[in-house]
Amino acid sequence: MKHRSRPAEQDDLLRPRLIDMIDGRHELVRLAALIDWSWFEREWAGFFLAGEGRPAIHPRLVAGLLYLQHAYGLSDEAVLARWVENPYFQHFTGEVFFQHRSPIHPSSLSRWRGRIGEEGVEWLLTKTIEAGRACGAVTPRSLAEIAVDTTVMEKAIAHPTDSRLYERARRSLVALAGKAGIALRQTYNRLSPRLAVRVGRHAHARQFRRMRKALRTLKGYTGRVLRDLGRKLGAVPEGGLRTRIEQRMALVTRLLQQTPKSPGKIYALHEPEVDCISKGKARVRYEFGTKVSIATTLAGGFVVGMRSMPGNPYDGHTLPDALQQVETLTGSCPSLAVVDRGYRGHGAHGTTVLVSGTRSGLTSRLRELLRRRSAIEPEIGHMKSDGRLARCALKGTIGDALYAVLCGCGHNIRKILAYLGALLLALLTSLIRAIVQPDHLPVTARTA
Repeated sequence: MKHRSRPAEQDDLLRPRLIDMIDGRHELVRLAALIDWSWFEREWAGFFLAGEGRPAIHPRLVAGLLYLQHAYGLSDEAVLARWVENPYFQHFTGEVFFQHRSPIHPSSLSRWRGRIGEEGVEWLLTKTIEAGRACGAVTPRSLAEIAVDTTVMEKAIAHPTDSRLYERARRSLVALAGKAGIALRQTYNRLSPRLAVRVGRHAHARQFRRMRKALRTLKGYTGRVLRDLGRKLGAVPEGGLRTRIEQRMALVTRLLQQTPKSPGKIYALHEPEVDCISKGKARVRYEFGTKVSIATTLAGGFVVGMRSMPGNPYDGHTLPDALQQVETLTGSCPSLAVVDRGYRGHGAHGTTVLVSGTRSGLTSRLRELLRRRSAIEPEIGHMKSDGRLARCALKGTIGDALYAVLCGCGHNIRKILAYLGALLLALLTSLIRAIVQPDHLPVTARTA
């Protein structure tokens, strides 16, 4: 059901207003005035077509919590805990009076993310770009010149090893058999965990022959449980539980049949879509997650495009989609895109693309912009260290898509807050100088 409009602001003699408790010069207060919150009320109303049921949460509350969550690197539970004790957070989300209890359960944010989808979070990113324009942090000229790069957004999974995957597969099959009331011939609940530990010890001692022998035995235990469950699956009635068992059996079958060179390998049973990506880093040879394309302005490092690219595509093949997203979010196609050498053979049209390493046919202005390409690297580092891009906590490929865009929103919010803080500091400094050193005094009197 569509959200209920907030009640009209009325005076309460016993409760002071938030606007009277907080500093109006605070960055969050000024940022809240720059964002068009009514736009979310109009557009997000289309996600609630039914007129029955409990009224939905107010869109400004959800949008504000998502902004704050990724701007300050907080989880769903942490952002609500911070909201209860921070009056600036409450004012940013549209509250009039200070609230002493959490307005929603943390699971409501998960349901809202699933409801608005990738289109809804791209609207959130668009509003941060508009807020940057309104405060002056982003200029039309800066939007025309961008840098594009890719990074890996790792998934919240353990480092994949064969022993861990075989043991977890066997354990999940035994648990599903217990829920269905199937008595297996042997569960290997005593032998298999010990054998998995032994595999790790042999690998640590570099006793690889013993390790491979123990690993084959562990794989055989999982296969026996899988075949035994398949023989007795007919006794399970049709329904959701049988569907879950069949899906898990198909996944475990893929796991047992894969080889080191198999395409589409499984690295986590709860996240089978995870890709193994090698970016040539000396400290981390392989990263397990999804590739993310990032587009930022050359001047300022403001995020104007962010999208997950499942399947580990070639960087050059992601450039046309990245430029199209930038045009959709900003309303204009960038005139110049600066990329690294991994984008050679990109095939993008309509935008001048400068590839790092180009030396011929460049003006002094283009050479200067090409040197600015590496400025996107620290921006990505800040998104991973200060934001939440380092590890995706949402499930599936749709979770990767939502999470990547929301990380871009958080980066832009931090940029705007820093710009507003610096602007206020410069204004106060100029006022103090004007008071201490009036302009009508001679220079000798001002310097005395």
